[in-house]
Amino acid sequence: MTRTSGDLRRSWVGLLLAVVVWCLLWGAVDLKTVLGGLLVAALVMVLFPMPPVGHELTLRPLRFASFLVRFLADLMVSAVQVGWYAIRPAGQPPSSVIAVTLASRSDFFLTMTAVLATLIPGSVVVEAQRATGTLFLHVIGAADEEQAEAQREATRAQERRLLLALARREVLEEAGLR
Repeated sequence: MTRTSGDLRRSWVGLLLAVVVWCLLWGAVDLKTVLGGLLVAALVMVLFPMPPVGHELTLRPLRFASFLVRFLADLMVSAVQVGWYAIRPAGQPPSSVIAVTLASRSDFFLTMTAVLATLIPGSVVVEAQRATGTLFLHVIGAADEEQAEAQREATRAQERRLLLALARREVLEEAGLR
């Protein structure tokens, strides 16, 4: 496989960003820390190469802004709900492990949807099956099948908003969104 100049540029940017993070973690910017960061970053990039994802992405600014606003709103509502579960005088809240089959088969969008689902308080991904595009989520507040289905639909809607904000046309067509 040949590398293009864009791939090489992204590699250098990734290497430099990794060194910056390394320096931030160590709390110092000196020759020893920078060289150590370069060594660790280069080693990680060689041993664990990232698959190319640029061919799946395109930014739609208005849809991305809408996605971001909705995600932040969901985040706040969920945080209040989890806070209420923590201080309410009743016992433990109901919870379930649910399976959510996603529309996209893209590794990138499966991962991003899993990350977003985990960031929302009250849910955590316990397993992701790449072959089937299925996430298994542990969710608080899903006592019956109706509430579990509402959680599934919320996760699918979040994936749909993410796809519409960032996915290329081919990925959208594969997911049945165009």
